[in-house]
Amino acid sequence: MTRFLHFAQTALLFVASVLSLSLPTLATETKPYQEIAENIYSYSTDGGYISMFAITAKQVVVFETMNSTHAKGMLATIRSLTDKPIKYAFQSHNHWDHASGGQVFLDNGAQTIAHAEAARWMAANPYPDMVMPSMTWQGKLAHFEVDELDIELHYFGMNHGLGMTVFYLPKQKLVYLADIVTPNRVIFSVVPDFNLREWERSLHDVLALNFTKAVFSHNEYKNYLAAGNRDDVQAQLDYLRDLRQAFYQALKEGTNPMLIPSTLKLPKYENWVGYKEWLPMNVWRILADEFMGPFPWHPDETAK
Repeated sequence: MTRFLHFAQTALLFVASVLSLSLPTLATETKPYQEIAENIYSYSTDGGYISMFAITAKQVVVFETMNSTHAKGMLATIRSLTDKPIKYAFQSHNHWDHASGGQVFLDNGAQTIAHAEAARWMAANPYPDMVMPSMTWQGKLAHFEVDELDIELHYFGMNHGLGMTVFYLPKQKLVYLADIVTPNRVIFSVVPDFNLREWERSLHDVLALNFTKAVFSHNEYKNYLAAGNRDDVQAQLDYLRDLRQAFYQALKEGTNPMLIPSTLKLPKYENWVGYKEWLPMNVWRILADEFMGPFPWHPDETAK
């Protein structure tokens, strides 16, 4: 079973954690963590969702709580490496599958942190496994220092979900990116809750950061725990551009717009995961955007 098809079982495991049920997990041939920079680790049990944590001189910082099953596994892994207290558990955005599991870290003395825009949505859309963050931030940039670790939180405006935060560790030249880049995979189905043009702009902003390594919440390479790099971000941006350009080229050639999703091909990406299944859906989303206008959209009030 590929990670592309694994979302269904992940969802079942997520619900099971909420209901305190017990379901078998997928076997993994590797340890659930990998050191990607000094004292900084990626974490995942099976590649469906990938988090990151850092061990500083006196404390631990977690990036992306996901859900309680995932969070408990990450906590156990952290405890196998250190008994230092967990200071912060950062959450990238509002979606249930990323913003749940926070109670695991709250119960262990950490503060959970999300952008105020994400927190407002979370308050309005409760979910059994999701608790409100104990701390919020607002604006476009926030700084946290945990011992020797410098952390920058960047809000690049609307791209995916609400309050989407890019985590940047300048000393390590490392970024953690949730959902807005998934290496080696076409974009997710009908691309829900993405503003495509703002997404492109945000990827430009990410590339303006001085980083050489990246950890992604989803990664379709075989070694999904390994750090990626700038090329992965650029490839995601290229795909979005190529998709839109191919759509307009088909229109220019006189193709009926309703037929473009079933006829448009992008051979450059035919080896990416989901190409056959999701490319037509990706094109339908481009079609809808280019005829109706970009969505979702709202005034950028939280960045002020």
